[in-house]
Amino acid sequence: MTFLPEDGERGVPPAMALYSILGFWFFYAILVTLRAAVMGFAAQDELAVRRMVVTVIGVIATWVLYLALRRFDHKPLSVRIVAAFSLAAPFALAMAAANFYIFNVYDPAGMLTDADPEKYARPGYALMSIAEDAISRYFFLAAWAGLYLALSYASEAHRVERRAARLERAAQQAELRSLRYQVNPHFLFNTLNSLSSLVMKDRRDEAELMILSLSNFYRTSLTGDPLEDVPLEEEVHLQKLYLDIEGVRFPDRLSTRIDIPESLLDACVPGLILQPLVENAIKYGVSRTAAPVTIAIAAREEGGMLHITVTDNGDKPPAASDGGNGIGLANVRDRLAARFADQGRIVYGPRPEGGFAVELVLPLIRRGC
Repeated sequence: MTFLPEDGERGVPPAMALYSILGFWFFYAILVTLRAAVMGFAAQDELAVRRMVVTVIGVIATWVLYLALRRFDHKPLSVRIVAAFSLAAPFALAMAAANFYIFNVYDPAGMLTDADPEKYARPGYALMSIAEDAISRYFFLAAWAGLYLALSYASEAHRVERRAARLERAAQQAELRSLRYQVNPHFLFNTLNSLSSLVMKDRRDEAELMILSLSNFYRTSLTGDPLEDVPLEEEVHLQKLYLDIEGVRFPDRLSTRIDIPESLLDACVPGLILQPLVENAIKYGVSRTAAPVTIAIAAREEGGMLHITVTDNGDKPPAASDGGNGIGLANVRDRLAARFADQGRIVYGPRPEGGFAVELVLPLIRRGC
């Protein structure tokens, strides 16, 4: 069982305070009982009953002290320390007075056979006895007050840590949403340019087909939560829709190949993580050459990691000066880092046989998407 404060609550929760108070006074009762047994006091049964009464009074007094200390929970630590050790004094004095009454005033002869009633009537005896007992009880209550301050500090630290963790998660989710939505406007801009080109060339049937494909693409892609992973099968399906759109623009130059084992179709990947890679393959591999280009999407499992590659065999791979390519790859890299930390990475570069290749490496997750 845990006793964690709500985010708006400061200090020690009542349940935790109560358990600490009961623990302190239980320890007190055991210690005093052992002391009485070792010293061989008479009337052990009567002593135990009265000791229990004093213990109950102590629990109540300490609980009142706790309620008083809670009023300082929003104050600076220095004020809380002064309050804790100052308030312990009057409560210790009250406890000493109650203890004196229970053991020395209330029927002393009935408890101790050798009790001397005249002793209690001596001038100043009661005050001296109460003062001496109050000093020892002050250290006892001050020890609990110190524990309260430590628990309060730990509770506050935990509350701050939880709030920081929540803010960190919110920032990460905002970053993921931002990175995800960076993809769609870029893709829409390219598609509308292609559509405009088809309209200007009076290729109406192809323009209509592109509009329908674009509608299907957005209907599928925008229904998903940017923070949710999707099955690899669904991600590849989205890329097929995109390639169908670009296939209208490059009917004679663009061909595609999908090589994904059936066992990996249910692997989870961030939604639209392949979109910038396929866009780059179109932009730098297909649009820059008049020769046929094949864009291939493949996946494999290796060492518990999922490897996804997007390759093209275009003869003009992107150069270092191509800013758009850098933005797309940086977007993918940032999304992998935000989602998988150091377990996700991207590797890319020209292929020896010509064209360009990009490989994503991420943990193989088969559930939760």
